[in-house]
This record gives sequence, C-alpha cells and structure tokens, in this order.
Amino acid sequence: MELLDWIILLSTLLFIVIYGTYKTRGSKNIQEYILANKSTNWFTVGLSVMATQASAITFLSTPGQAFHDGMGFVQFYFGLPLAMVVICMVFIPVFHRLKVYTAYEFLESRFDLKTRTLASVIFLIQRSIGTGITIYAPAIILSSILNWDLTFIIVSIGIVIIFYTYFGGTKALNITQKQQAFVIMAGMFLTFFIILFRLPEEVNFVNVFNVAKIEGKLDLLNFSTDFTETYTLWNGLTAGFFLMLAYFGTDQSQVGRYLSGKSVKETQMGLLMNGILKVPMQFFILLVGVMVFIFFHFYQSPLHFNPVNTSKVLSSEYQTAYRDLEIDLKNLLNEKKEITQIYTGQLNQGYENEMLEEKLVSLNEQEVQLRQDARDIILKVDKKAETNDKDYVFIYFILNYLPHGIIGFLLAMIFSAAMSSSASGLYAVASSSAIDIYKTYRPGLSEKHYLKATKYLVVFWGIICILAACLITLFENLIQLVNIIGSIFYGTVLGIFLIAFFFKYIKAKATFWGALLAQLIVIYIYYLDAISYLWLNPIGVFLVIIIGFILQLVFNKKNRT
Repeated sequence: MELLDWIILLSTLLFIVIYGTYKTRGSKNIQEYILANKSTNWFTVGLSVMATQASAITFLSTPGQAFHDGMGFVQFYFGLPLAMVVICMVFIPVFHRLKVYTAYEFLESRFDLKTRTLASVIFLIQRSIGTGITIYAPAIILSSILNWDLTFIIVSIGIVIIFYTYFGGTKALNITQKQQAFVIMAGMFLTFFIILFRLPEEVNFVNVFNVAKIEGKLDLLNFSTDFTETYTLWNGLTAGFFLMLAYFGTDQSQVGRYLSGKSVKETQMGLLMNGILKVPMQFFILLVGVMVFIFFHFYQSPLHFNPVNTSKVLSSEYQTAYRDLEIDLKNLLNEKKEITQIYTGQLNQGYENEMLEEKLVSLNEQEVQLRQDARDIILKVDKKAETNDKDYVFIYFILNYLPHGIIGFLLAMIFSAAMSSSASGLYAVASSSAIDIYKTYRPGLSEKHYLKATKYLVVFWGIICILAACLITLFENLIQLVNIIGSIFYGTVLGIFLIAFFFKYIKAKATFWGALLAQLIVIYIYYLDAISYLWLNPIGVFLVIIIGFILQLVFNKKNRT
C-alpha cells in the first residue's frame, strides 16, 4: 500500500464514524438510544438490514468461495425472500403492537420471564461469538498487509466500533449504514469493471461466461438430495428458509434495525426491499469471484493464497518440493492463458472448439490438484495449519493487481462492512442484555439510569467480542463459520417463537424445558457431523415444538391426577 491508499482508507472510515456520531449525539432516553424514536423510513430500514448482514466476511469470503467452488453458494439464500414475507405478515405486526424494545420481550408476555431469559441468553452467546468473527475478519487483512500483530489489530478495530456505537446508538447505526452500503456496493461494481477492462481484448463479457461455464463455475443449481451436501436447491429453500427466518425474525441484531421503523408499513417495505435485493446482491458478489477466477487465466496467481502458510513452507525442509509445485503451476497457467485466448478468439468467430473445451477442463483439474498438493505439504510442515485459503483470494487480488487509490477504496469497503455488521451485533447484545436482563431484574429505575447502563454494556460486550475475536481461528472459511454458529442456536430460539405464535396449547414450562433439551440435542447432532449444518435449523425448530408438545401432555396429565 502507498500513501494514497492510506489517505483514502482512513479518510473514508473517519468520515463515516465522525459524521454518524456527530449527527446522532446526545440521546436523551433509552427509547431514542435503542429505537431512534421509531423515526426510521423504509429505505433506511432496508439498507440497514442489508448492511448488517453484509459483513466484511461477505466481501472477503464470498468471492473466494466462487473462485474455488463456483456460484452454487447463492442457493444458500433462496429461502430468504419467503422468510421476509413470513416475518412481514406474522412477526412485525406483533412486535409493533406490543411496542417492544427487543424481540424477547414478546416471549415474556406469551410465556414467562425464564423463557424470555433463556432465549435472550442463547442469543447473547451466539451473537457475541458472531460479532467477534466479524471483527476478526478485517483484522486478517491488516495483519497480512502490515505484518502487525493480529491481536493488536483486533483490539484497535474493536475500540473504533465501541466508540461510535457507545455515543450514537441506533441513529448512528442507521446513518452510518447508509454511507457504508454505498461504499460497499460501489467497491464491488468498481472491482467488476476493472477486471473486465483488464482482460485481453478478445475476451468479452460473453466469453467470460463461456469459459467459466466450461470449468464448472456457473453451476447455480444443485438438485442433490444428499443431506450431507451443504449448498443444494432443497437446502436453500428449506433449511435456509428456517435459518433466514430465525436470523431476521428473532436475532436482535436484525430485529433492532426494523423495530425503529416509523410504522408497520414502513418496516414491512424495508424488509421486502431486502428480500428482493439480497439474492441478486449475493449473486453479483459471487460473480465478482468468478471474474477473479477468469482474471487469473491471464495473470499469475500464487500456489496458495495464505501468505503465512507459504512463508512457513519456504523456511522448512519442504521448500524445494513447494518451489517445484510453483514452477508447475506457472507453466500450467501459461498454457491455460494460451488455450483460453485461442478458444475465446474462435468463439468470437462463432466456432465452439470441443477439443479446447476439454483441454480447459483438464487444465483446471490439474490446477486443483497442484493446489491440493501444496496444502498437503503445508500440513507436513504444520499439522494444525488451516489450509483452506478461500478468505485470502480476494484480498490477494486487491493488493497485487489493482491500481493504488482503488486499493485504498476497496479496503475501505471491506472495513465499512466490518464496522456496519460488528456495530449492529455489538449494539444488539448490549440492548438485549440491558432490556431483557438488567432492566427486567432491576425494574423501577430512571430512564437516565437505564440509558447509562445500556452504554456501559456496549463497552462490556465490546470487550467480550474482542476477546472472542482473539480466540477464533479459520474454520472452512469465515462466512461458513458464521452460519454454522448461527445454525447451532437459531433453531431453538425460532422454535420458541413459533410456539408463541402458532401453538397456544403449549405453555411456558413445557416450552422452557423443551427448548433447553432441544438445544442440547442440536449441539450433540452437530458434534456427530452427520448432516449439513444448515439442517440444524429446522431440526432445532421441530425438536422444540415436538418436545414442548410432549412435555405439555405430561404436565397436563400430572395436573389432572
């Protein structure tokens, strides 16, 4: 990075933080601090919801996911539009009618205090870990750029997020997330067109799709019914639906965004906007990853994208073997470049050469094998090394192949996403612990007291999230880790809410113990690693409902005897 990049990066981030804090300083009471006096219009609600979900992990991991595995990840979001419709019809009218600060207040009115507390505690556990991950993700970037200590960077990022969350509250989040959403999408579009511009003249936009399709990167739909496969059409429409319903309907980091809406209609419009735009947005981000994949047909890519692993190998006894693989990859990529140029040139003349198509497929398979051989060597050097380098693909491309100035802007994009989602998560756990725990168990104090308590809890949970970020290591890839953690806990909480809405027969005691038992079973199922993690969501939901129903029958029988 050069001085120009640093100026653009820091000035963009400082403007967002200072402007947002200045415009929203001085909240007078807890309603203004948490709900922004219910003054948020539908467009801001929609952007805020989208920006909360679109963390730095999205923009680090998703392009890398497409680079290695293609566009199939988009199926994960197919259940989202339907989930938005259900939330608009069922959840939002109830939340607004009861005038709640958090989603979990509703559970006390339907059940009792301990059920509300259980749901809140489950949320606090999973969201504090999830927020730690969203802080950890951008820290990887600075660590690889500057060779600074990772812990130092995590703490620095965490302090910035604590600062403007503490002073600004929900209004600050809403205002800054507008700006962050603009920076994020502008950065992705800019990357897309820069790649397209830098490809050889004979490789046009249509040719990009032809080459990507041949090499399996545009396989959008997987109709497999194998439950161990994660990204299939059926998983997205069923298990993904339950995950999205739980995330947007019961997770305070999202519920808090739309509880500040001016009215039921404004809130519903904001969520429907998210339902309409989210899948195309994820499709486009994955497409950028595919464009990076095509880009590296014509420019050299490393054998392994994680520089830490590469450095370890090159200072070990396996250096020669690794260098040999690098030479093999270089020769292979040169051949792939030549074949791709010939093939696209013939496409422009209206001729599809099947022999060249087969050659491209063969070269791609050889490249995959070389990268696997490199990972095998890395594991020989360090058995505990994380060899999955998906999270490093996009940042490597940014730092090595984009012009200075653009580098600074794209890093600002990633940090904006990190600040947006991390601040929302931090604010959610602080407001939930303040309202669902502190205020509930210490009622009758002044509004000023609860406002101060909420701000202090921002600092407390900020420290917890920073500690969580310091303890996290890569697992598969970051975006998958976030969804795994959510899937372990979301089903239980969603099950409680669905009982509250639709199963009046099941009362508080049965719901509480049903949820507790279901959560333990889901954790055990995940430990067995027998099915895709996405299925933990519907499993958790149905376990809560079924166990709750059985327990209610037992309790009713006991009461009659």
